[in-house]
Amino acid sequence: MTSSSFLLLFLLSIALLRFYQPIVLANGDTDLIQKTCKSTKYYDLCLSSLKSDPTSPKADTKGLGTIMVGVGIANATATASYLSSQVLSISTDTSMRKVMKECADKYSYAVNALQSSIQDLNSEMYDYAYMHVMAAADYPNACHNGFKRYAGLAYPPKLVGREDGLKHICDVVLSIINLLGR
Repeated sequence: MTSSSFLLLFLLSIALLRFYQPIVLANGDTDLIQKTCKSTKYYDLCLSSLKSDPTSPKADTKGLGTIMVGVGIANATATASYLSSQVLSISTDTSMRKVMKECADKYSYAVNALQSSIQDLNSEMYDYAYMHVMAAADYPNACHNGFKRYAGLAYPPKLVGREDGLKHICDVVLSIINLLGR
């Protein structure tokens, strides 16, 4: 082995060690994420959501709750936008257009409730945070029930997954808030 090959191998080794070092350090913090997610009903959803956020390895339990609320806000915002776009595409069925508009409003209210829960978490007012997240989780029910008021209107299959998604996210947040309130 020549000295230039040795030097290249040595420098490559140092570069690799520097590259992998943050991963080793971050793994020590994933214990809190796993422990937190194990306390929830939707472990996989919790784990994948928190691991996808680069700030979660450095977050405490309250920070993990705040990150999950952000996931809920993103979900509810995307659903409200989707529903609003559907309202624009419905030209003849006024009942469907009305219900879709009401549903878009309900998901917007869910966003507002989740935003309020972040303020409550920051203020360590966990009972209020819990109440706001419960409200956010219930807004999809109000949307679903809106379809029942009109004979012949079917609940769109695309909303079922979105509804379940927000409810599951809120359930994870509620479990984290329970940890905080202990």
